[in-house]
Amino acid sequence: MNFKKISGFIYQNAIYFVLLALVVAMTLVDPRFLSLTTLRDILLQSSTRMIIALGAVFAILTAGADLSAGRMVGLAAVISASMLQAPDYLRLFFPGLPQLPLFIPILIAIAACTLFGAINGSVIARFGVPPFIATLGSMVVIYGFTSIYFDLPPNQSQPIGGLRSDFTELGTGAIGIGPYSIPYIVIIAAVVTFLMWVLLNKTRFGKNTYAIGGNVNAAKVSGINVGRTTIWMYTIAGALYGLAGVLEAARTGGATNNYGNGYELDAIAACVVGGVSTTGGIGSVQGIVAGVLIFSVINYGLTFIGLNPYWQMIIKGLIIVSAVAVDIRKYISKR
Repeated sequence: MNFKKISGFIYQNAIYFVLLALVVAMTLVDPRFLSLTTLRDILLQSSTRMIIALGAVFAILTAGADLSAGRMVGLAAVISASMLQAPDYLRLFFPGLPQLPLFIPILIAIAACTLFGAINGSVIARFGVPPFIATLGSMVVIYGFTSIYFDLPPNQSQPIGGLRSDFTELGTGAIGIGPYSIPYIVIIAAVVTFLMWVLLNKTRFGKNTYAIGGNVNAAKVSGINVGRTTIWMYTIAGALYGLAGVLEAARTGGATNNYGNGYELDAIAACVVGGVSTTGGIGSVQGIVAGVLIFSVINYGLTFIGLNPYWQMIIKGLIIVSAVAVDIRKYISKR
């Protein structure tokens, strides 16, 4: 293998080398970082962010951005938490509500976000509103609806707590394998990741998504129903945000109307760092996984070694700008 092939291999797989370099650097600073406990904690922190990023990738693949992701996470968290409180909790959101099967409030929360996702897709596809503007508007609308719901009497904007144990078990429980354990939430994220890989790589819908992102006019000429595909993309994204919101409420044992604030930026950053092109049509699920893990390693690792948290912001910002700069350079070189 000559130098050109080696440099090309490193360039094409730079994201994985960055991830490896971060792990090595953290381990050199504190050898305790390289442990199964650390790996478990990083995967636990990455799970909901992974699901959100997998939803946000649809907008980025079509050269857009979904700014409503974080607020949908908050909406799902508030809805599910409000309906899954322990009956003996003193400050119930719905005092007269009978104890429902676990799946009903979860489905209601996911359905609400799915509906908003479909509305996002419809506004973009039917009225030609740019994704950035459409989802910026829905971000504000969704936060308004969430806050109104959160302010309903007798709760009146108090943090929702006292969640049922079967619900919190979903976010904090784990399957034991000998002396080790795998959190349910990590398993759910892994299943969602696999399904998204199948959807994007093995179905016509996935191929249509890449085609629309690569050249929307060519996609129309080739017979792809761009409008319908776009609506489905944002609808699926909404469902994923809803699932992430439910899991986030279960993991933390509560919810407020500010849950999910800023999550959309982390999701977009993870996708971009993971190689999803901001110009559309290019990106992979495995790259997104690496992108989410990089930010989790940075967040967890810098805290683990005791570095000032503000350095996280500086390092994350530099990584994002570098990733976008490389992406733009690739785009320019292909023109």
